[in-house]
Amino acid sequence: MMQELLRADNLCKTFKISKKQQRIEKTSEKTKVAVDRLSFCAYEGEVFGLLGPNGAGKTTTLRMLATLIKPDSGDAVINGSSITSDPNGVRSKIGFLTSELKLEDFFTPNYLFDFFSELYGVAPEVRNERKKRLFEKFGIDTFAEVKVANLSTGMKQKVSLVISLVNDPQIIIFDEPTNGLDVITAKVVTDFLLELKAEKKTILVSTHIFSLIEKICDRVGIIIQGKMVVCDTLANITAEKSLEDKFFEIYEEVAGEQV
Repeated sequence: MMQELLRADNLCKTFKISKKQQRIEKTSEKTKVAVDRLSFCAYEGEVFGLLGPNGAGKTTTLRMLATLIKPDSGDAVINGSSITSDPNGVRSKIGFLTSELKLEDFFTPNYLFDFFSELYGVAPEVRNERKKRLFEKFGIDTFAEVKVANLSTGMKQKVSLVISLVNDPQIIIFDEPTNGLDVITAKVVTDFLLELKAEKKTILVSTHIFSLIEKICDRVGIIIQGKMVVCDTLANITAEKSLEDKFFEIYEEVAGEQV
């Protein structure tokens, strides 16, 4: 029986809408429900994908799970720690990578890896071995003393990825891990996610890229307008259809119900 390492129960999050955003979205509503009673679970050694269009609530969900923002209601338990009552416990057990992470231009990959390792209390000998392995795998070793400001977009993404793994977490949360990357760098990242899966890590990935879901995910939750409309194995969701075709079939059904 697979061990459940993450369970989200009825997560809700609402944001206030500025007057400018009201004009853009052509609405008089002063608030927007970003995540609406969202529930799902993830197991040891599983890659769980959150699939949905931009604005569906994927990033907000992951930011709540990573304890960057608090849910209005609901909770999630990650490897025994609650995001509402034990956020520090959650942070010690996860790795979190988001495209919104901005590395300080002045620092080098070498310094940043050491700095975050120290924050997590990673012993120097463990840190050095881990850094050597990850830097070599992603080709960061030759750029270890180059300031972030002088790195390419793809290299910055790879540095961000390895920094998210300084504590060798059992549960790893990736928000759009291949977004904006060239095809070569995207393949390096995708292949590495499969390696982490082989190591029995639990991986939660949000994306709007169908091919990424099809390549790495065991189960998929489809989010539309903050709600989980489907959550099942990839095989059960797609049946005889492609994931893309099935997604748009589901999307049209949901949109039709809301007209």
